[in-house]
Amino acid sequence: MKIHEYQAKEILKKFNVEVPKGKVAFTPEEAVEVAKEIGGDLWVVKAQIHAGGRGKGGGVKLAKSLDEVYEISKQMIGMRLITHQTGPEGKIVQRVLIEEGMNIEKELYVGITLDRSTSKNVVMVSSEGGVEIEKVAAESPEKILKEYVEPSIGLQQFQARKLAFGLGLEGEKFRNAVKFLIGLYKAYEETDASLAEINPLVVTKEGRVLALDAKMNFDDNALYRHPEIVELRDLNEEEPLEIEASKYNLNYIKLDGNVGCMVNGAGLAMATMDIIKLAGGEPANFLDVGGGASAETVENGFKIILSDPNVKAILINIFGGIVRCDRVAQGVIEASRKVNVSVPIVIRLEGTNAKEAADLLRNSGLNFLVANSLKDAAEKVTGLIKN
Repeated sequence: MKIHEYQAKEILKKFNVEVPKGKVAFTPEEAVEVAKEIGGDLWVVKAQIHAGGRGKGGGVKLAKSLDEVYEISKQMIGMRLITHQTGPEGKIVQRVLIEEGMNIEKELYVGITLDRSTSKNVVMVSSEGGVEIEKVAAESPEKILKEYVEPSIGLQQFQARKLAFGLGLEGEKFRNAVKFLIGLYKAYEETDASLAEINPLVVTKEGRVLALDAKMNFDDNALYRHPEIVELRDLNEEEPLEIEASKYNLNYIKLDGNVGCMVNGAGLAMATMDIIKLAGGEPANFLDVGGGASAETVENGFKIILSDPNVKAILINIFGGIVRCDRVAQGVIEASRKVNVSVPIVIRLEGTNAKEAADLLRNSGLNFLVANSLKDAAEKVTGLIKN
C-alpha cells in the first residue's frame, strides 16, 4: 500500500525524524493559510500524487510571496500531472503540500527495503541525492553505500555512523545524520513498511538533516496490525479495476496491452505474460486467481478483465495441482455463459484431469480455443488479435 508524501512525513515525525515544517492543503485559500502559519518569505508548493518525478512534470514549485502560493496552488490543484511514473494518462492533483523553504547545502539519498537475496533489510545511502537511484546504481554503483541489518537486533549506532561518515558528513551534521538514520529505520520497522525512501535527504547550511521528500510503502499482509495506516489509503490514486479485484481477493494489476490473462499462481502468471510478449503480443493485465479457481472466482476474473476496453482476447492458463482441471473448465463454461464474453478465449489447462477438461470445453458450444502447450496458447491468442 502506498501513501502520500505528507502522510509519510507525519509518520516520520512520530519517530523523531526531522522533516520541514509543512501541511497539506486542498484549496488555494487553505494553502495561503498554511503558508502564513509556517511563516518566512519562501515556501515550496508540492503536488501530492502517488508517483515520482513530480518536479520535472511541474508539480514542485517555489513561491516567494503569499500571492504566489495562491496562484501556484490554484494552478496545481485539479491539474493532470504527467511524470515518467504515471504514464501518459497522468494523475489528477487533488491536494498540495506547503512547506518552508530550505537553505540547502547538500542533497543526499537514503533508502531502506528488504534484500530478498539475504533475507535482511538493507539501508542504502548515496551522495547523489535528488536523482533516480536506479540511474546511480547503473552508472555509478560505487556511490551507493549499503549496511545490512540483522533482524534480531536492528540498525546499530556503529552502522549509522559508518553510513554518515561515508557521506562525508562531520560535526553536528554527522550527529544529526546518525540520529536521522536510526529514527528512519525504527519508523520503517515498526510500521511494517516495505520501502522507506528519502530522496533527497538534505543537509542545510545551518547543520540540519531533513527529509525533503519522503516515500513509504507498506506490506499489505501486515496492515491488519496498523489500522491507523489503512486509514491513509487514497483510493483516488489507485487503479479502479485493481480496487474492484481486491474485493474478490483477486491479485490483479492493470497493464497497457490487449491480451487479457487469467492464471492460477503468481509465477505461472509471470511466465504467461513473458511468453505472450515473446509471441509478439502485449499482456493487458496480471491476474492470479489463486489455487482454488472456482466458477465464482473465474466469473469475477472475467468481469474485471472485460472491464478493460483494450482487451481483444483472453488467455486462460491453469495448472491443475490443488484444483482439478475439469472443475476449472466447468467453472469457465458457467462463467462465460453468465458474463456473456464477447472476445475470443484461448485456454490451456494442464495437470489433473486435463484431458477431461479439454473435452468439456470442446463440447460446450462456446467460442473456446484449446491449446496444447503454453507456447501454443500464446501463439493462438496473439494470432487471433493480429487477424
